[in-house]
Amino acid sequence: MRVFVAGLITETNTFAPWPTGLRGFSEEGPFRGDATTRGRDSEMGVMACGWRDLCRARGFEFVEGLFAFAQPSGRTVQSVYEDFRGEILADLRDRGPFDMVLLFLHGAMASQDCDDCEGDILARVREVVGPDVAVGAELDPHCHLTPLMAEKATAIVLMKEYPHTDYLERGCELFDICAGAAQKTLKPVSHLFDCRMVGFYPTTTEPMRSLVEKMKAAEQRPGVLSVSFGHGFPWGDTPETGSKVLVIADGDAGLAGKVAAGIGHAIYDLRRELLPRFPKTVEAISIARESNGCVVLADTADNAGGGAPSDNVSLLKAMLDAGIRNAVFGGVWDPVAVRICAEAGLGATLALRIGGKCGPASGEPLDVRATVMAFRADHDQQGLGPARSAMGDSVWVDVEGIAVVLMSTRTQIFAPDAFTGLGIDLKEHRIIALKSSWHFQALFGPMADQLVAVSTPGAIQMDFAAIAYRKKRDLDYFPRKPDPLGRG
Repeated sequence: MRVFVAGLITETNTFAPWPTGLRGFSEEGPFRGDATTRGRDSEMGVMACGWRDLCRARGFEFVEGLFAFAQPSGRTVQSVYEDFRGEILADLRDRGPFDMVLLFLHGAMASQDCDDCEGDILARVREVVGPDVAVGAELDPHCHLTPLMAEKATAIVLMKEYPHTDYLERGCELFDICAGAAQKTLKPVSHLFDCRMVGFYPTTTEPMRSLVEKMKAAEQRPGVLSVSFGHGFPWGDTPETGSKVLVIADGDAGLAGKVAAGIGHAIYDLRRELLPRFPKTVEAISIARESNGCVVLADTADNAGGGAPSDNVSLLKAMLDAGIRNAVFGGVWDPVAVRICAEAGLGATLALRIGGKCGPASGEPLDVRATVMAFRADHDQQGLGPARSAMGDSVWVDVEGIAVVLMSTRTQIFAPDAFTGLGIDLKEHRIIALKSSWHFQALFGPMADQLVAVSTPGAIQMDFAAIAYRKKRDLDYFPRKPDPLGRG
């Protein structure tokens, strides 16, 4: 058995003000056959190594192709997308034939001329390898599950957890299904159920936690191979944007449809309870003030992981205006301020303009007196699973008793070492404010007494009924329409 693996990942916020170009894919990679060696600390490398190890354990031949990743932002430049896509297809043609093709994709990538890059890639891969080769894709749950994807892939498996801590496990699940299909011991058939919802569904809290367990229980039924919930990416305007359930059964299309409808209706029936209810900035600061323990405030609307600039400092300004001290705030994407602080040197106190640089979603800049406390070149933090996440050259500046972290590589905050790696002792700070929508929960949860997701100003708003879709095919969705499936 010969197995080809590759990956191409970015999450496209079609409302973001700038495109995703080659530079975006160059901050971490791209890896051309060497993700398992040169890039093994990245999510791409971790997944490639996982598939390599499975191949070795089964005695399969492992062939590694392109792995490329860019932080979420606007539509990918068409020529950049076509070049990466062409590289994957050329590898398939030149190094084949293969019995299995495994792709690590996102599911919400859109280029300037294509709303469904993953469906396009899967369709072209199928043209190259023919109808009998097992073609599988692992997707992020914040994807646009499209009929084209389901038609062209042998199997699609989504991460179940948000934070996405289970991508290795789901990669193993995909491997097993595709290996069974290639060896003719399984006959995967898929069914898509459209929940006709747009939303935000963290899996660490109820009611989504129980729904994930319900999905796992459904996978124990005889003949059911995989159950996935595509949360959808609300800030990607495509014809298929929305929440969907995908079920794979072994040769039984009726079973796949029945299970998909059952899970889909269970999610739909809790649609009102699933709506996010985050406190606004003033209320969140009041909650933090009244707490006796460590409180983490999440700046949800300026999350680079959803395509936001990560340079909106409205929450920081509100904290300063409220007299908050003994706190931490980060990470603000501001390469200009980082360079100024690095040149000023440790201990320097200077007038500094922070944030507010990229566009309307960035808000107003903040003029402060800042003291440079630490600088680290090529700073990084723990990412999801065993992967690391680059932050680039970074500084810690003190602003009126708040430790502010500025970074030169745009990313969200995943882990405490984003701060401690610069010398900030988090035990000495009662309030930790960070830029993330939900991934922070995985690693900050164990150290915090309270986690508060804040409804802040920025590019990622949670009023799903008001999103200005122009391409979405079905505009009769919840919460824009109270009961689009007519279930009462």
